[in-house]
Amino acid sequence: MTRALSRIDRIPKLSRLGWLMGLYAENYVHLMRLFAPDHLQPGCHVSSIGDGLDVRLDVIECHRYTVELRMTYDICDPLTGEPDPSAYLRLYRDARQAETTHCYVGRRWQDVMGMYPPADELISHRLRMNTFLGKWLEYLAERGHGVATLQRFPGTPHAARDPATLQHR
Repeated sequence: MTRALSRIDRIPKLSRLGWLMGLYAENYVHLMRLFAPDHLQPGCHVSSIGDGLDVRLDVIECHRYTVELRMTYDICDPLTGEPDPSAYLRLYRDARQAETTHCYVGRRWQDVMGMYPPADELISHRLRMNTFLGKWLEYLAERGHGVATLQRFPGTPHAARDPATLQHR
């Protein structure tokens, strides 16, 4: 005799890794809709909507299947001089995924968890970073940032810029 499954039992369970892969796919859609970074040339691009918080998108490397990016407001951390918040992203063109590889919040994930963290700790960390990215991208879209507000800015992708310099374009 087989027991009938309840409605809840019939819903497939999503693993944390599956959830993370779903976040990567959602972030890809948000990022492509917002800035279409796979069509940008390497270098610095700035989105300005006139609110004093310009978004800087550095296209670091473009490869056949991936694009390496850094997204930041270009607000410098007073202790380190690094832009904060800052998210390093890897866009996978073929898989249609966008992954936050690390966020600058003072340290890289290796500094936070060590070189060989347990898998569940690493997945939890990646879930937090990629949830942050998704919320940030949604916020930027709501504020009016997008392809139409993005302009190429002369500068190198890795150099921190003085926000005052961006105001005098």
